[in-house]
Formats: sequence, structure tokens, C-alpha cells
Amino acid sequence: MMDRRQILRAGLLTPALLTPALALAEQFAGTYRPQAEQIAEGVWIVRGVDEPIAFANGGAIANSAILATEDGPVLFDPGVSREHGLALGAVALDLCGKPVARVYVSHLHPDHALGAAAFSPQIVHALPATRAELERDGNGFTDAMYRLLADWMKGTALVLPQGDLTEGDVIIGGRHIRLIALRGHSGGDLAILDQASGVLLAGDLVFNNRASSTPHADLAQWRLALDRLATTPHRLLVPGHGPLDRDGSAIAQTRDWIDWLEPALRQAVVQGMDMSEAGELPIPPRFAGMKAARYELQRSVSHLYPALEAELLPRL
Repeated sequence: MMDRRQILRAGLLTPALLTPALALAEQFAGTYRPQAEQIAEGVWIVRGVDEPIAFANGGAIANSAILATEDGPVLFDPGVSREHGLALGAVALDLCGKPVARVYVSHLHPDHALGAAAFSPQIVHALPATRAELERDGNGFTDAMYRLLADWMKGTALVLPQGDLTEGDVIIGGRHIRLIALRGHSGGDLAILDQASGVLLAGDLVFNNRASSTPHADLAQWRLALDRLATTPHRLLVPGHGPLDRDGSAIAQTRDWIDWLEPALRQAVVQGMDMSEAGELPIPPRFAGMKAARYELQRSVSHLYPALEAELLPRL
């Protein structure tokens, strides 16, 4: 039996069977146009849009970073699809005059990982836990992105990174970086410190002015990871989502959000709220300017509420 990706490629769906995203794909003319901003010598950020994944944005919601080396650029987080990864690679080639030499995947989530399809698996690297999680969930993520993003995903197949990274200092083409192995947002979260510039690439361990997502979160481990990042000397921080952190506030803001979220949901369970009611909890005014706050609260209810109910409610 053909899966949805094969059907899409074969063009066999009739208009009556098309989902809204696929109906839009009939008139598809979308192209990724990533823009790089230099933030230090030989370091660029490529900003994602501060929105949920949607057909209209092609799923290009995560930040990526490019580091120049003598061997060719290093790409941190290759985007959501093959076409997105190719577009990021073209930007890196234009900036550095050489094709991408190495790709780092910070964690398993599709907006950060599936763009690895644009590159040879031999140059794509991640923590062992990230590879294991992608072996478990990657095909499901890919199918979900095809359903949501349709033609944006053309040619995208799961490419597993080499799960060969360990914490420590690495020299790539004369550039000294430190690999930092953490977990909390997921089972394996890679952060990178560029030692020459002091730029810290934090992946989704840190969100800036954008509410944090929690589909695979261990909040206790996430707090420990944030403590580690906070004590890692750095000058600038590239979060997984949201603008560049220039003043050191994003780590504290991310912790503040999860420190509010967890007890708020625990209290909602104790008060007997169902999931729909918990999703409408009032959000503190200090988060009023945070993008996707209500959206991520409601997602976090779906992610975290069942375990909290099992823990806190009496068995009948």
C-alpha cells in the first residue's frame, strides 16, 4: 500500500480527497528564502518565524546558525525539509565560498532535524540519544510534516545523523568549538559554544520571547540544563526559537515559563479541571509579549496532563 508521501509524489489524490494543506499545494509556489545575519566574526544566525508550523510558513520556524571554517561552513540545525536544508546550504555556500562541511542536529524535533535530508549522512552528526529518538519517531514526524506541509516536503526522507557526538572540545577547519551534551527539552539536547566569538548555540533548551514547547520534555532535567548553560560563559546566545539573546535574559525567561507552567498544571489537576479548562488558564502578565503563549500552553496540557492526573488523582 502506498503511504501519503508516495501518493503526494505520484499526484494521485483527487481534489475531493485533499486536506486544506494539500488543496493549497495544488497552487503551490512556495520557496524558502532564508536570510543570514552576521552576529560575530564567521558566525551567522538564520531566523525562523515565531509561529507554529503551518503550510503558510513552510515549517521554517526554527533558528539555524552557520559557522565559517577553513574546511567549509558548519550548519547547526538544517531545518524542516530537504528543500529547507538545500536553501540553508546555499546560504552557507554564498557566505563562505565552500559547501557545508558538517551538519549538527541539536535534537529530534522535525523543524530542526528533517532538513538533514539535503546532506550526505556522513556529514550529519548528533548525540547518540538524538539518533535513537529519531530512529523511534523520525518516520512518524516525516509523515506528519507531509500531511501538514505537503509540497514543502517534496523529496524529504528521514536521514539519521551519525550518533557519534560526545561532550568536549572539537577543532573543525581551524575553528574551536565546544560540544555540550544535555537533555531536558528532549532526551538528547546538543548545545555548542563557539570559543572565539563566545556565541552559544542553545537549540530548543532556550526560547526567547516565544513560549517553550514540551512534547518530549523532562522539566527537572531541563532546569538542570538551563543551570549548566547559565554558568557557561558566553557573549551572545542563539535560541532555538525567537530573537538573538544579547542581554543574557533568555535562559532565565525560559526557566520562568516552565517554573510557572508545571505548578499551574499541577494545581489545575488538583482543582479537578479537565484538559480543555486547563488550556484556558490565565497566563501571567509578564508573558503577555511572548509569542505562541496560549498555543504552547494548550500543547503542554496535552503533553503533560495525563501523567499529572495519574500522579495526583486518586485511583477509583
